[in-house]
Amino acid sequence: MAIDFTLSPEVEEVRKRVRTFMEEEVRPVQEGLQREEAERNRYIEEIGNLRRRAKDLGLWNPHMPKEWDGMGLSITAMAFVSAEAARVGGIGPYVLNAQAPDEGNMHTLLAWATPEQKEKYLRPLTEGRARSCFAMTEPEVAGSDPTLIQTSAVKDGDDWVLNGHKWFISGARGASFAICIARTDPDADPPQARNSAFLVDMPSDGWEIVRDIETMAGRGNHCEIRITDVRVSAANMLGGQGEGHKLGQARLGPARLAHCMRWIGQAEVALEMMIDRALNRFAHGSLLADKQAIQWMIADSAMELYTGKLMVLHAAYRIENGLEFRQEVSYAKHHVANTLWRVVDRAIQVHGALGYSTDTPLADMMRHARAARLVDGADEVHQQTIARNVIKAFKEDGSTRMATGDLL
Repeated sequence: MAIDFTLSPEVEEVRKRVRTFMEEEVRPVQEGLQREEAERNRYIEEIGNLRRRAKDLGLWNPHMPKEWDGMGLSITAMAFVSAEAARVGGIGPYVLNAQAPDEGNMHTLLAWATPEQKEKYLRPLTEGRARSCFAMTEPEVAGSDPTLIQTSAVKDGDDWVLNGHKWFISGARGASFAICIARTDPDADPPQARNSAFLVDMPSDGWEIVRDIETMAGRGNHCEIRITDVRVSAANMLGGQGEGHKLGQARLGPARLAHCMRWIGQAEVALEMMIDRALNRFAHGSLLADKQAIQWMIADSAMELYTGKLMVLHAAYRIENGLEFRQEVSYAKHHVANTLWRVVDRAIQVHGALGYSTDTPLADMMRHARAARLVDGADEVHQQTIARNVIKAFKEDGSTRMATGDLL
């Protein structure tokens, strides 16, 4: 079996173009807006200019097929593009129209929507005229177990009537529609068949955004939502009745990997900042870079980042080739989230008081990094999944090989 980690010339060319665009055009605008604490209208105008520039450069919708105004990149190629874009933070993917949760919703609509639904909901997303959200998590039940969802959908004539309570719904404020997961079959067996997905237009009577939840990183449009007698046409069911869990899991696998791709870009920036600081800070007779304790931090960070990159590429390869990928995505999601946390923490340590201040991006990166170990499945859920699959593999053939990448 041939193993080749060389990027095709086409993908390498795209990766370089994305990096050049991010470093030469996006980063200066981002830093300028932050420095000036630009007011909202100015911020929106500048970001809009960058999005138009991305279209002009042919870097728009890298994750979507060409017939949907996209670049048609594979998920493996997207690993490189997403990592490059995320080096400038959340603004980078958004400039390319490849930001969460819209990227995952676009994939979901492409796979599950009817032709009519695609024109109404997918088309505006791909053209950058609309935003969306994915409404699944609820405060009353564990978000890691979607079979416990309490939001209900009851059939009433040609409509479904939704009632429930959602929270941490990213991107809800300002979204044109939501993909909402609700319980349509409370007694279904297995329980994974209890939920269905609905396309809910916003605004809709009874769909109330209660608040933007304040987090460690401030407000980030992660909203609490009350759903009271919201009527949704039967034509707005996405997928079949009882397929909400299946749809959600199909969406979350690649979406988790997309998060990992972006986190790798952020971890890479933190490592580079750590090294730059170590090469320029003199203390106790030598540069920090000459001190063994600092070298260990750099080495540990480099090894963890390298491992994360390989995990992401292997998981992307398996998805792209139609192979089972859930175990590999769990490995990557857990490892990369924790790598981001540790690398940023070490970078802060090497920067000393400067790292703890808000004079560098590290403090903000740290606040956002903590969420990585919770979103799209907490660490412990992925560890449980990994362990369960390893035990299952051993029981079946006396080896753990199939659950550890099926590589050697």
